[in-house]
Amino acid sequence: MSQARQFTSRLRAGETLYGTLVSLPSPEVCECLAEIGFDWLFIDAEHGAFNPQQAQGMLQAAAPTPCVIRVPEGEAIWIKKALDIGAAGIIVPQVHSAEQAQAIIRHCKYSPVGDRGIGIGRAHKYGIEFENYLKNANEDTAVILQAESQQAVDNISDIVSLEGLDAILIGPYDLSASLGVPGDINNAIVQDAINTIVDACQQAKISQGFFGVSAEAVLPYKARGFTLLTVGVDGGFLIQSATATLKAIRG
Repeated sequence: MSQARQFTSRLRAGETLYGTLVSLPSPEVCECLAEIGFDWLFIDAEHGAFNPQQAQGMLQAAAPTPCVIRVPEGEAIWIKKALDIGAAGIIVPQVHSAEQAQAIIRHCKYSPVGDRGIGIGRAHKYGIEFENYLKNANEDTAVILQAESQQAVDNISDIVSLEGLDAILIGPYDLSASLGVPGDINNAIVQDAINTIVDACQQAKISQGFFGVSAEAVLPYKARGFTLLTVGVDGGFLIQSATATLKAIRG
């Protein structure tokens, strides 16, 4: 079973999938994190300093752990590149409307469902498995959209009703900023917005995802039924461990 099919099947089945966010363009970081046992890795090409070639190196280093790439925006060019280099799926930030979401889904799917361009790439072993990949890619590719604005909350019922959408990932920090309380994700106004998203996803039977900087931050959302969980970030792990080690040795 391909990495993409394995990840997407588990996501759609409602399994709890534990991942972590990778923001440093280092294949060695991906290699180490993949060895730990995460179910998937979140490659952040929105905020991380990645170009497509660097992102491909990250995927190669992480194999066979599935990687999902957060593209900088929902334009066809980045989506096409992320999928062609072998990502199990994509995460698209700042999705505010059903119209925008529908265009993104089209970019992820080959004709006749969508308008994804056809080319040779790592996803189908540079052409070796081209026909098989072309036949299965529409079903195997995970499409994950981020709800992180007041507009997205207002339109969430229409967004989650779209065919081809696999999960909504809440971006708590951008959502809090959109609601006028940047960084205060436990504020009542932010939690009310999250509840609205959760209710819509549950009604549509769409998986829900959440990012938190620590296990403690994410565990409450696991308890609420979120299954696509992103815990921590590579740079944070490095800083925390180094800080603790330095503090210990200094006494």
